[in-house]
Amino acid sequence: MSRKLCVTMLGGLFALGLSVLASCAVAEEIKVGAKAPDWSGIIGIDDKEHSLADYAQAKVVVLVFTANHCPVAVAYEDRLVAIQKDYKDKGVQVVAVNVNNLPADRLDQMKIRAKEKGFNFPYIYDSSQKIGRDYGAAVTPHVFVLDQERKVAYVGAIDDNIKIKEVKQHYLRAALDALLEGKTPPVTHTKAFGCSIKYE
Repeated sequence: MSRKLCVTMLGGLFALGLSVLASCAVAEEIKVGAKAPDWSGIIGIDDKEHSLADYAQAKVVVLVFTANHCPVAVAYEDRLVAIQKDYKDKGVQVVAVNVNNLPADRLDQMKIRAKEKGFNFPYIYDSSQKIGRDYGAAVTPHVFVLDQERKVAYVGAIDDNIKIKEVKQHYLRAALDALLEGKTPPVTHTKAFGCSIKYE
């Protein structure tokens, strides 16, 4: 949403003001083909600082915005664990990031959740929410696949159905398979669905 449009909408009914402000707070989703925004100094559940450069050896980085409180994100946790397991030896690194500042989404709760679910990938927390704004993440889960040159190669949903038994299109896996073969993903952008990220 453009700043001009935001101002115009804010000039309308006051009752809509808060929802419009929420929309204005989210930056535009980064485009496929763009250079991935760099990030560093983001604390993880291991109490260490993480940066994109830490994963320089990975052929592909899967950056997925997630949250503890969101039932949609929770429904995809096992799928992310499986993807990391299946693709780790092929050079793929999943990195989960949480930018919500709700009590259920803070670092102490992230540590508990990761242990319960057996996360086999880094889970990092950016309370400043900068990384979310830089990528234009809007919901949880929201996936950004970065190729070997760290350009954005796929953006969107993990697959096409929250119910795993009803999934027909495995968008993320298809993108990874293509990139590992040096090809362009068959689908480069889908509509991410889930709980809205609570930007402040």
